[in-house]
Amino acid sequence: MTTRRSFLQIAALGASTISLAAEKVIPGFERTPTAPEASRGWKPVSERKLRMGIVGYGVCKFGAEFGFQDHPNVEIVAVSDLVADQCAGLAKACRCSKTYPSLEELVKDDRIEAVFVATDAPSHARHCIEVLKHGKHVASAVPAVFGSLEEAEQLFDAVRRSGLKYMMFETSCYHEDLHAMREIHRAGGLGKVVYAEGEYYHYMEEPIASYKDWRVGLPPQWYPTHSNAYALGVTGGSFTKVSCTGFPSVVQHLRPENNRYRNPFGTEIALFRTSEGGSARMAVSWDTPGHEGERGRVRGQRGTYHDTYVGLEKKLPYTGRPPLPPGVAGGGHGGSHGHLMNEFVTSILENRRPLVDISLALNLTVGGIVAHQSALRDGEWLKIPQYAPVAG
Repeated sequence: MTTRRSFLQIAALGASTISLAAEKVIPGFERTPTAPEASRGWKPVSERKLRMGIVGYGVCKFGAEFGFQDHPNVEIVAVSDLVADQCAGLAKACRCSKTYPSLEELVKDDRIEAVFVATDAPSHARHCIEVLKHGKHVASAVPAVFGSLEEAEQLFDAVRRSGLKYMMFETSCYHEDLHAMREIHRAGGLGKVVYAEGEYYHYMEEPIASYKDWRVGLPPQWYPTHSNAYALGVTGGSFTKVSCTGFPSVVQHLRPENNRYRNPFGTEIALFRTSEGGSARMAVSWDTPGHEGERGRVRGQRGTYHDTYVGLEKKLPYTGRPPLPPGVAGGGHGGSHGHLMNEFVTSILENRRPLVDISLALNLTVGGIVAHQSALRDGEWLKIPQYAPVAG
């Protein structure tokens, strides 16, 4: 028998369930708790503050997600978003009073030394080039370029000619496991990597809201860096050629007649040849429900890393992530956000090449662009453009 009290309890439970459903976190944006000792051993590399501009505060709120506003060596000079309410929200989140109506206006501010570009993916390359033209360092969210090998060449040339810092914020590169893989590889514990696997699963029966609906029908391998990092983010190398299989999707926005890209695939599985002579299998999928997120593993001539290291090296280096500045949280995507931000800031203050520089950023990105071309050609093996490191 349902009493008035039990009815109200059931109604309240239903309301809270609806509220939780409405507040569902986008996969990858779950905040990893920051360990109390995360800042232990941190030492500032400079006493000065880097004067930053930040652009973009859409559905993912990326402009404020990486914690620039909390870094002791950063001053947020100005922020911008095309949408007035979003611009105001970004200013509040970054504790900044100066706003501009567009990136094109913000980059004219001579006080700004560096800009973080958190705009829509199709605009990343164009916006980064515009920042570089105005003599400022630049970092952007992923991917470096969006489906265009021509834009990859333009961005590479702009960075090379500028002599300024460029960094792509590839979150997998500071996942706890991938960071450990990279440190062990640098110490010789893996040897030459023979085989790597990377996977990025993000079920999107309905696409996440996006500026001008750029996510609707997105070719999976045009967003490849989260998975590709589980090879190239470990070795620092590149993919040289690819054969990719695409699977036609039953999801409506991933039908070619329903998206601007004429993309028929919800899942694309790429087999790459690496610059080390090994192989890598990289999967990106929007239409297979189940486990979501990024994961990977590597096998080398001296050892393997799959959740933990097993191999010939008995004296491993310390593989924990570097300390974070006091007050900076690890944040989302496996606690990688704060580490990426700190790496970019520190690379400028120390005048050194950042971890995910222009060469690694493009090598992570363009392999996926060519992989999608291969999938449209029934898995034909195709060569991939190569990008060597540039000075700076």
